[in-house]
Amino acid sequence: MKNTVKKSLSAVLAVLMLMTCFVFTASAENVDVSGYQVERQSCTVYGDPKTQRGFSWFTPDDCESVAQVVKISDYLVSGFDNAVTFEATSKSFQGYYNHKAVATGLKKGTTYYYRLGSLEYDVWGETGSFFTDNGDGKFTFIAIADVQASNYDNFYKASLVMNAAVETYPEAELVVNMGDFVNDCTNEEWQDYSKAFGKYNNKLTLAPVAGNHEGNITNKFNVGWFDTTFNLQGAEGLLNGTNGTFYSFDYGNAHFCVLNTNDMYPMTEAQRNWIINDLTASDAQWKILMTHRAPYSAGKNINKPDTVLLREVLIDIVDKTDVDLVLSGHDHMYMRTKQVKGDAVCEDTKFVTEVYNGVETTFAVNPDGTIYALPSTAGTKRYGVNDSAMDPIFDCADVYSTTRSEKDEEGNETNPNAGGCFAGITIDGNKLIYNAYVLSDIDEENPDKEQVITEIDSYAIKKTQKSENIEDTHLPTDPLGTIDKTIANFIVAIPSLIVTYIKMLIGGLL
Repeated sequence: MKNTVKKSLSAVLAVLMLMTCFVFTASAENVDVSGYQVERQSCTVYGDPKTQRGFSWFTPDDCESVAQVVKISDYLVSGFDNAVTFEATSKSFQGYYNHKAVATGLKKGTTYYYRLGSLEYDVWGETGSFFTDNGDGKFTFIAIADVQASNYDNFYKASLVMNAAVETYPEAELVVNMGDFVNDCTNEEWQDYSKAFGKYNNKLTLAPVAGNHEGNITNKFNVGWFDTTFNLQGAEGLLNGTNGTFYSFDYGNAHFCVLNTNDMYPMTEAQRNWIINDLTASDAQWKILMTHRAPYSAGKNINKPDTVLLREVLIDIVDKTDVDLVLSGHDHMYMRTKQVKGDAVCEDTKFVTEVYNGVETTFAVNPDGTIYALPSTAGTKRYGVNDSAMDPIFDCADVYSTTRSEKDEEGNETNPNAGGCFAGITIDGNKLIYNAYVLSDIDEENPDKEQVITEIDSYAIKKTQKSENIEDTHLPTDPLGTIDKTIANFIVAIPSLIVTYIKMLIGGLL
């Protein structure tokens, strides 16, 4: 009797388990996963580029989310079957859900494939790839700035510039973008940007800079967009997040220091001190500073108060910390300085010409000072040369020009360098080679006409002796603890700003 009851109970339990599985399977199959579709995915530097990457993406609805990463050798055999899974966090933002994950424990000098999405519902974004820094002293990166489009057509035209950059530098491992990815910072613009640039962002690691169009509290109150859109390891203990992010990383034998120039009027004491601490702590052979607002420019913004104050603060810091190259955006025209220090040209720079990779190249040898470069804009919004740029901008400039289209009365193009701009920078041990290019615009009357890539500038540096060690500083970087100094800096800056404007007025620059 007991055995009969046990068998009956077992049969009932088995039926219930089967029914439960059926119901669960049926309910899972009936889930509407359209709201879990991955949009606006990006892969960014995060901490050590040899072992880590940051990922960010958006979905219309909230869901469980992960990043999966697999070495190319495993991917070619079994896809993502042997991938390492990293759990993501999610938060509601501007009508969407933003997801972020960090891949850690990666192997240096290795190509990885990744996918972002929901493991539970098997919904994934486009498969992407990246190459981890191998730690040696040779690599190439691409620099662009100010896509700043408002519609898909202009995002697409800017993406053609990025395509030209990848064609010119297929070996590039990084792309640095000096800010103003979009114009009005709306979901629609970010969707269009991702649609146009996705094929490139999914194959290269991005190091973004916060522009005023995606992080400036004074520009349409666009708070939180930059910091949500990209997954970056901001400087510890600092108030990153509202109007941008500042951070740094090493790649090869170079140190990259990325500023947030939305932190203004003038730059807070906390960020000033962090920049100095960060750069003096690095013993990298090359130091590269990236900033949205440009300390040296002949564009329309150079005489504005925020830029004037930035120049007075930043040039002094650059001089003290032995920076080799400053890359900037914001002013939508092309400019590169000579070697400058103390806001003046280093007149004793020595040069040598030799063949590098089959190309006759002139190198500045162990130069003093810094090169400031502004690679115009990859977008369609371009500025002319500001003839009223403050002194000593033109004295310090080596090359400057507009990249916008200029036509005569008959409608003929008069600017041979009209188009979208990009730069390629190669670091090879003790050499740094910088080249800038323009991609000619689409001929609207003859759209089948081939666009042409034209080199518009080049510069190279060679170091045959190591730079002198700079004393490591430990200045305070607590935002609240340094607020009194920030206020004092602002008060002191006002008279200096007035004096600068009086000088410009006397010189006829206003």
